[in-house]
Amino acid sequence: MPAVTTKFTADGALDRAEMERCFGLQIDAGNAGLITCGTLGEGNMLSPDERLEVLKIAKSVTGSKPALLTVSEAGTREACDLAARAAKAGADGIMVVPSPIYHTNRAETIANLNAIANAGGLPVMIYSNRVGYRVDVTPEMMVELAENPLMVAIKESSDDIRRCTEIFNTVGNRFKVLTGVDNLGLEAILMGCDGWVSGVSIAFPKENQAIYDLAKAGRIEEARTIYRWFRPLLDLDVSTFLVQQIKLAEALAIGSTEYVRAPRMPLVGEHRARVEALIRERIACRPDLAKFAKAA
Repeated sequence: MPAVTTKFTADGALDRAEMERCFGLQIDAGNAGLITCGTLGEGNMLSPDERLEVLKIAKSVTGSKPALLTVSEAGTREACDLAARAAKAGADGIMVVPSPIYHTNRAETIANLNAIANAGGLPVMIYSNRVGYRVDVTPEMMVELAENPLMVAIKESSDDIRRCTEIFNTVGNRFKVLTGVDNLGLEAILMGCDGWVSGVSIAFPKENQAIYDLAKAGRIEEARTIYRWFRPLLDLDVSTFLVQQIKLAEALAIGSTEYVRAPRMPLVGEHRARVEALIRERIACRPDLAKFAKAA
């Protein structure tokens, strides 16, 4: 399930047509759904009304597949309000970042997540990212969160592949477990994770989906071949400049735009030259996916 970027026009407005086009490429590639307005989607740079508009655009494209809205508010009150509005707007679920500004303790984190879930009444994917947001939803905390039936999945972004096994050993299969670290995508699937909340894949949706499908089919060597080609690109997601880098990849790979919301600015200078050279080099040696087509 890709975490899609939010598209803007040159004057900073939402670019509905470009989002419809780019979101459609993900669904056409076979992705299981879309996650809107997360870190990569610049959610915290959007007003609540804009976030709901992006969600509605995603819903217009996904058909029967789910579209999730990311809830990443500083306060529980504001998060609960957005969760409730997401439900009214037709969200199929919400991905919740627990307290990205004030770094909550165990009791506060659990209470915050439960309050937001109950306010929306929607299935919740917990976003645990101790590296980026410094609030770690541990396997032990998931035991308590499992008492709430709305808690159905976790985007696990600790950057430690061992955490996946720790979750399964602690709560079994109670939660769907998806990795949120692009350059641990295949590793997480091989360790039994259910999916991958991917970032760079929005520029290369077919390759990303092929890795997932091949790995789930047990065709590991073939999945590994594509993944080794993909790996240098996947590193673009693990950066404070992930938005600009991935939007540059979208511009080069699928002809999209690079407009971002301030204070972000598009890449320039040596940084841009280095990232652009990497993307172009990878495109030039792109694998022929027809060679990995399912045998009849």
